[in-house]
Amino acid sequence: MSAVPQVPEVIHPPAVQSAIRKIFRRVVPLFFVMFVANYMDRVNLGFAQDELRADVGLSAAAFGLGAGIFFIAYALFEVPSNILMERYGPKVWLTRIMISWGVVATAMAFVNSVEMFYALRFLLGVAEAGFFPAVIYYFSRWLPDSHRGRATSMFLMGSGTATVIVGPVSGALMEMHGIWGHAGWQWMFFIEGVFSVVLGFVVYRFLDSGIDKADWLTDEEKTGLVAVIDAEQDARDAQRGTRGRASRWKLLADPQMLLFLWIYFAINVALYAVTFWLPSIVADIGGLSSFQVGLLTSVPWLCAIAAVYLSGRVSDRIGKRRPVLMTLLVLGGCGTLLAVFVSPWAGLGALCLAAMGFKPASPIFWTIPQSYLDARAAAPGIALINSIGNLGGFVAPTAFGIIEDSTGSTKGGLVGLTVVGFLAALSVLLVRGGGRNDRVRTSPSKAPTATAPGTTPGAARTAHPGPSTA
Repeated sequence: MSAVPQVPEVIHPPAVQSAIRKIFRRVVPLFFVMFVANYMDRVNLGFAQDELRADVGLSAAAFGLGAGIFFIAYALFEVPSNILMERYGPKVWLTRIMISWGVVATAMAFVNSVEMFYALRFLLGVAEAGFFPAVIYYFSRWLPDSHRGRATSMFLMGSGTATVIVGPVSGALMEMHGIWGHAGWQWMFFIEGVFSVVLGFVVYRFLDSGIDKADWLTDEEKTGLVAVIDAEQDARDAQRGTRGRASRWKLLADPQMLLFLWIYFAINVALYAVTFWLPSIVADIGGLSSFQVGLLTSVPWLCAIAAVYLSGRVSDRIGKRRPVLMTLLVLGGCGTLLAVFVSPWAGLGALCLAAMGFKPASPIFWTIPQSYLDARAAAPGIALINSIGNLGGFVAPTAFGIIEDSTGSTKGGLVGLTVVGFLAALSVLLVRGGGRNDRVRTSPSKAPTATAPGTTPGAARTAHPGPSTA
């Protein structure tokens, strides 16, 4: 039996390698911090659940609906937001997104009715819409294929870091109860929201919309980086037999898009169910203060951070995304199933396994549409996947709230998450993209010339062979 040919490692020219290192030092950490703030303002609601429900008069079902209604707004405004991002540029639009969600998150401190709770959660979804796909699109225009998996994983580690930080921080802020006559949950929303507003102004200072506007890159680095990214797009065109401007609507009607939508929907159902209800599950242990619940809630996400980083490195190294994604989904499903049958303390360990499966599944998943979608339709394509897929964030807390009101327990919901995880893993078998044939492997060589932004025609361009075959 003949051995499977090995795919050669990517070897970029020195100028391109230098540019990539600078991007990983400047841009990726910036997006990481943004996502920490983003995710914190989105999920800190789970830590205020008991106090907020008592003060405002929310049932478990009403709380679940309010937690999930965010994603309805997110889905409705995601694609329009990304169309506007293409018009105004990432610098302006990402800053607008961040400042506006910070303002709404701060206003959550003043909730005094069920209707106001619903309205602000909806407005938070409107404000945040477009953030995540805008960053994924940004990576597709700034980094070669060979480095997007690691960059996406590092960016999405921000949400894992947020879930680690939000527990102790929110727990500590909740202990400010009574200061100046305000409840602890009010202080939590106010302080964490203001942080996002301040960070938004910092982002405007350091973010650039395009490679040509990055004065921290040399002309040679700009030229080489643009040439590599353009050559990879040419290789995808050649593989698909397409040239010139791609039809966005044709790509969005691709049957593979339905698979992408379903798989990402399933990932979000599992992930947000664990995220919103983990504090409540930990509180069932009994005898814990708000700060102690926050500390214990961070444990599964600490495990998830390590899993996000390692899975990104492994998938980049082996050049295969689908087997890694399937493994993670099965691991997550096994974790939620185990949590049903064990004690609360052992259940916390089981949810560590669930977090280690479902959390890394998201960044690994996103590398597949990135390699499959034509770059010229990537922004609306990614926005569509993210908006529809994120409806899982509406279904999960809403369903869990109804289940808890009906049965007094969340075990039925955990069983449902197991089924969702296993079905998603099976669906990955049908996906095209994310394998060796979809990776554009390159080595330096002489090639025709190309023009990079801010340079004169005739700049050297590095050739890239078409996708290799195994």
